[in-house]
Amino acid sequence: MRNNENVRVKLERHLWPDEIEAKREKRDKKLRKLFVIFSVLAAFSLGFVFGFGNSGKVDISSDINSDSANEKLNDILNIMSNKWYFSKDDSDIVNHVMDRAYYGMTNDSEVDPHTTYMSSEEIKQFTQSINMNFVGIGVQFVNTNDYAIVKKVYKHSPAEEFGVLAGDIIYKVDGVEVKGKSSDEIVDLVQGVSGSKVTIEFIRQGEPVTIDIVRAEINATTYGEMISEDIGYLELYQFGNSTSNEVYDYLTMMSEQGLRKIIIDLRDNGGGYLDSLEHILNYLLPANTVIMQQEYGNGTIDLSKTTKGEFKNIEEIVVLINENTASASEVMTLALKEQRDGVTIVGTTSYGKGTVQVTKSFSDGSAIKYTTSKWLSPSGVWVNNVGIKPDIVVELPTAITTAYGSIEDGLTLDVDSVSDNIKTVQLGLEFLGYKIDRTDGYFNQVTKNAIRNFQKDHDLEETGILDSNVFEAIYSAVSLEWSMNKARDTQYQKALELLNE
Repeated sequence: MRNNENVRVKLERHLWPDEIEAKREKRDKKLRKLFVIFSVLAAFSLGFVFGFGNSGKVDISSDINSDSANEKLNDILNIMSNKWYFSKDDSDIVNHVMDRAYYGMTNDSEVDPHTTYMSSEEIKQFTQSINMNFVGIGVQFVNTNDYAIVKKVYKHSPAEEFGVLAGDIIYKVDGVEVKGKSSDEIVDLVQGVSGSKVTIEFIRQGEPVTIDIVRAEINATTYGEMISEDIGYLELYQFGNSTSNEVYDYLTMMSEQGLRKIIIDLRDNGGGYLDSLEHILNYLLPANTVIMQQEYGNGTIDLSKTTKGEFKNIEEIVVLINENTASASEVMTLALKEQRDGVTIVGTTSYGKGTVQVTKSFSDGSAIKYTTSKWLSPSGVWVNNVGIKPDIVVELPTAITTAYGSIEDGLTLDVDSVSDNIKTVQLGLEFLGYKIDRTDGYFNQVTKNAIRNFQKDHDLEETGILDSNVFEAIYSAVSLEWSMNKARDTQYQKALELLNE
């Protein structure tokens, strides 16, 4: 770190709120609405790697006519604050005008969409989204409206300490029945102040189990488990402050249980801190192995290397990636592929983010995040705008990768209707095993019969008509099936097949 201005460096694919909402329509509605971690996640979460260092820095301050620039800036600020008609509607006009100026100064989306000014609130959200820290009990659950089923219990969490098990059904939280509540409502009931107690009544194998759990701060960037006698599964959501410790704990636990082969799931992992990535690769690569190269504007190149030895019991690795695997995840993928034997990449082509950013913080809590270099793989591959093509391309079911929209209340769709929502429902019903002869969005009699059969199976009025309630029920059923049945995950199943050969 030099001159106290480089906080941490990230290889970042940063999304703004409008981009994130578009992503959520495509991914979150499919996989996260009913598949929720007890956390409050910020919006700025996809695509980054922060680290240290700023080689190749050039001082350009002498080229700026500061008197002229300040005079112009002051004139514009005076006009916007005192003469602009709409300034009367803004109680904090000066700060808002200046914030817009800072955004404008740093915005060049065509050349570098990853350099930007960030307000103090955005920086807080940004940091929280990387570290995925929250106060709660440390479980992930699937919400079916009728049941909230615990899917994962995180290591070293209060839930693990107090005996919560995967498969437990959350029935009541502090006496409040959760049936019919949204995932967000359930999260709000469970979360609270660190050190406070929450009483949760679970249903376990048909019997009620009441547990008093003391809430604590949770870091949930990683999950791991043994899935067979010698095969482990390690899922990394981000590369945050605690991720390397979490990974070490899971690898240690799995190694003690006979780990020899492992699936590393980097799907939808947008990146994180460079030092976290380096620590994790210490566990998977020999000491003094090159992880990545950083090339600066003046032509100098820095090499990042491992410093410790790996878990030598791990013989084979399959890395799962998709179109949202970005930055640090791509660094990790190529480092493993190029620097050790027995690594296979499965999935779809990754995002392709190949630049490095640092942040300089200001006294008011805001910061500028700016690009300092590009990163390359150990062999010199630059993935920017290209991505990593898997060794074995495997697509997920179309029903899972299709964006789910919504049907407004009161609208009904029947035979001869045409819409994207009908196409989505057709794909969902086909995924669930109902007879469908077309998935082009045209509502025919076969679609009507499939909807009627779905309604019958889910105790709904058997009308064969599509409305908002039926649409949500089909979406919920698809999400539940996807979340709870790994057999439907074609990429995961291919990884298992490879490791079982």
